[in-house]
Amino acid sequence: MKHLLLSAACVALLTGCATTSNTTPGPVPEAPKPIAQDTTPPAPAKPTAAEAKAYADDAEKQLAALSEAANHAQWARATYIIHDTEWLETKANAALTEATVKLALGAARFNDVEVDADTRRKLDLLRLSQVLPAADRPGAAEELAALTTKLDSTYSTGKFTYKQKTYNLTEASNVLATSRDPVTTRAMWEGWMGIARPMKSDYTKLIAAANTGSQGLGYKDTGALWRSGYDMAPDAFAAETDRLWGQIKPFYDNLHCFTRRKLNEKYGDMVQPKTGPIRADLLGNMWAQDWSNIYDVVAPKTIKSSYNFDKLLTNKKYTEVQMVKTGEAFYTSLGLKPLPQTFWERSQIVRPKDREVVCHASAWDVDNREDLRIKMCTQVNAEDFYTIHHELGHNYYQWAYMDQPYLFKNGANDGFHEAIGDFVGLSSVTPTYLNQIGLLDKVPAESEDIPFLLKMALQKVAFLPFGIMVDRWRWEAFSGQITEAEYNRRWWELINKYQGLMPPGERPASSFDPGAKYHVPASVPYTRYFLAHVLQFQFQQAACAQTGWKGPLHRCSIYGEKAVGERLQNMLEMGQSKPWPDALEAFTGTREMDAKAVLDYFAPLDAWLQEQNKGQTCGWQA
Repeated sequence: MKHLLLSAACVALLTGCATTSNTTPGPVPEAPKPIAQDTTPPAPAKPTAAEAKAYADDAEKQLAALSEAANHAQWARATYIIHDTEWLETKANAALTEATVKLALGAARFNDVEVDADTRRKLDLLRLSQVLPAADRPGAAEELAALTTKLDSTYSTGKFTYKQKTYNLTEASNVLATSRDPVTTRAMWEGWMGIARPMKSDYTKLIAAANTGSQGLGYKDTGALWRSGYDMAPDAFAAETDRLWGQIKPFYDNLHCFTRRKLNEKYGDMVQPKTGPIRADLLGNMWAQDWSNIYDVVAPKTIKSSYNFDKLLTNKKYTEVQMVKTGEAFYTSLGLKPLPQTFWERSQIVRPKDREVVCHASAWDVDNREDLRIKMCTQVNAEDFYTIHHELGHNYYQWAYMDQPYLFKNGANDGFHEAIGDFVGLSSVTPTYLNQIGLLDKVPAESEDIPFLLKMALQKVAFLPFGIMVDRWRWEAFSGQITEAEYNRRWWELINKYQGLMPPGERPASSFDPGAKYHVPASVPYTRYFLAHVLQFQFQQAACAQTGWKGPLHRCSIYGEKAVGERLQNMLEMGQSKPWPDALEAFTGTREMDAKAVLDYFAPLDAWLQEQNKGQTCGWQA
């Protein structure tokens, strides 16, 4: 355009110079009008596939570095709770959150770009990578990080006083597990519930902050974001979990009916009525998610178990470290590698006596490669023996996918990550395995199967309604269906609906009982545990079929089965690089989650329970 204007000016100038006669000059010609220029900014070029891939690759590099820094800060705070470690964790978490939100928002530019399957999956996972996304504004990430750190520390340092004695969660849980005095169990239960009351307003702020961030990423609310991480639409995922729960509920109803009758026989109508819900504090666990601690109350009178798991460990003089070594040996028996030496140097296996720590058991991959650790306040008992096998499942999963790109370093879905250790845990508590490792001299006869299955059901099946209920409550809180004033009322409505339980007394309006469960103030999605309790039995059934096992499913141990270990390793190495049905099919041969394996595992017990419940009014709804 500029070149054309210059040419026209030169022509006019040259013509004027050439007109030099004495004749009267004619009219002076008008200067040519400049050609108008378009000042509209050019439309941005459509992003290319190469740009999309470069964006995903760069995002992975940034997040890998920031996550490693955050992991170290989180470990320091979890294993040494003081003001300074809280400050460090807040800063590191804020930096990671802020970067993740910005990168997730930036990924939206490539929504309509045709890219290869891996890049598309990475961009989609990037949008889902934050459990609690902060708003895209200065300071929002740090504000959200401060809230999460404060809530987690309030929980982890929670204590209450009863009869001039101060209790932390571990101490209160031990009393609740062993006491058969309903006055004492109520005191322990109400004392721990009370530590969560100060969290209520902060939790409301956290919901508002996270929802703003989730909406910025294109989700209705944070609950919808959580439900979007399962390779299906959010509503379809909710329906899928309802379908799985529907398969299991009739068996749970039988277990509930039997347990309630036994508690009524123990405590009488004034403490535990014959009909209706069960009183939550009588079930031996702070959240009534595991009833195995009251096995002595519900144990069959005519069928005796020939061994006590806790006593097997103490009689063999097991230490906390030895229990972890035993867990490692299970995985190496499958052909997997021994844990790195740094695992033993850096893990927290026992509770330190000189400082406050987070005792909730967890597995860590600090450097996204081989800096694997567990954090526990281990006690030498059957429960922690199982927990160790479970946590090491996380570590071996993390180790298996360490060569995947950063955004694929995760379980096929979060239920898979929990299910791997639980699947190994199923073998870890069988008499078959206890005999294989020398804890038990001989495998008991099948006549003892009912006590074994009843103990397992009190742990596994009793958990399932709690596993589905926690996030049902949070989904409603995130969506605004319930307000702060309604938190506690709705919590107990859902507990009644799913678990068939009631509190030992009326709950004060100011209570925030959801906050007394670690995963709520820590913002850990909980439906993963429900899925894990379904998938672990599906894995068990598939693995035992691979070994050619012909006996009852509940007696199968995969210890030493290297062919199973090879197939398992192949699935673990996939990480989150493919949709979860692909991973499920790689190990089990099927692409659909199915709770039928749960029913097959417990089939002899279900038949026995139905016989025991004859003449009883089962169910709890009025």
